[in-house]
Amino acid sequence: MSKTHPFEGLLVVDFTHVLAGPACSYYLGLLGAEVIKVESVTKGDAIRHRGGTDAEAARAGMSTSYMTQGAGKRSICLELETPGGISKFHKLLAQADILVENHVPETMRRLQLDEENLAARHPHLIHCAMTGYGRGGEQENTAAYDVNIQASCGLMEATGTMESGPIRTGAPVLDYATALAASFAVSAALYERASTGEGSFIDVSMLETGLTLMSSTVTDYLATGNAPQRRGNLANSRSPGAGSFSCKEGVMSLGVNEESHFKCLAYALGREDWLTDNRYQERDVRKSHANELAVEIEAELAKKTADEWEPVLQSAGVPSARLRTLPEALNSDQMKSRGFVQTTADGIGVPTLPFRLGGSDSYCPVSGAPLKGEHTAEIEKWLNSLP
Repeated sequence: MSKTHPFEGLLVVDFTHVLAGPACSYYLGLLGAEVIKVESVTKGDAIRHRGGTDAEAARAGMSTSYMTQGAGKRSICLELETPGGISKFHKLLAQADILVENHVPETMRRLQLDEENLAARHPHLIHCAMTGYGRGGEQENTAAYDVNIQASCGLMEATGTMESGPIRTGAPVLDYATALAASFAVSAALYERASTGEGSFIDVSMLETGLTLMSSTVTDYLATGNAPQRRGNLANSRSPGAGSFSCKEGVMSLGVNEESHFKCLAYALGREDWLTDNRYQERDVRKSHANELAVEIEAELAKKTADEWEPVLQSAGVPSARLRTLPEALNSDQMKSRGFVQTTADGIGVPTLPFRLGGSDSYCPVSGAPLKGEHTAEIEKWLNSLP
């Protein structure tokens, strides 16, 4: 086992589709696991043909949404509705350490691939099931996409302003958060298996992942009975000086939550007078004059651009950042130094993991995303060679 690729030598069977499931197995692959993606002969993963802005690539079954978490895998086409296909699938599972799937329970039961059947037949296997609502309850077989769960968990209702109405987040955060949660769970299950020798079943709920992303808001509601209100770009801390502020050009996001932050901001903006101003000197009084303070902060920030203010404020110890577009974020010196974007063998740039182990470099997929069934012949040859 590699220090920086701890899943080296493990085999993951990826029976997933769309984003959350494929992303989970992609993360496991980046950490060294071999990933075999199982697709149907006729359709394959539906995300191959949708998502992203490259229509030609999508028509060819290689959409940018598919390639984002398809790199590094091998693909085999199997028809699990047929005796031959299901037999080969079980032969794969007999060799595998982990099965990742994101089908509703009734589909898995119909194929006799539910947790009870798989545990009896493959007791060594870690079976990670990702669904919209988790096992049990009236919604366990309800299909769900990221946007449905954002609506269902309350995240959408808490996003936007009172004037705008509920707004979904600008990225499928529930899909990728669920993939990270599932990967975390798989890591825990592998640790447990190392001592027990037995596999386990992992039940991952997108809905509960969404609520986990709102943990502090959930606790606040349970403690006070106050449901969250849409606050636009104001910080959840509700601290005066925490939020988004317009500059001469661009916008600065300030996280002035602690007294030390407020002092740093006052000095950085040349407004030491705020520290002795009766309206702002004490935190509790400052809250009652939050609107006045916001007007004064924006008046100071209007003297320079956000690009000019960012290094001044950050070097002064003010938690802050200028509003960036995605291209600006990816082209920043910080991202380049971290190597977050990696280029696959077929020249496609893809995100890697947001962490490094043991001082490793960025994790790069071993290959590009496979065509549907690209490795069917070689995988079947390997399966046929097994006793």
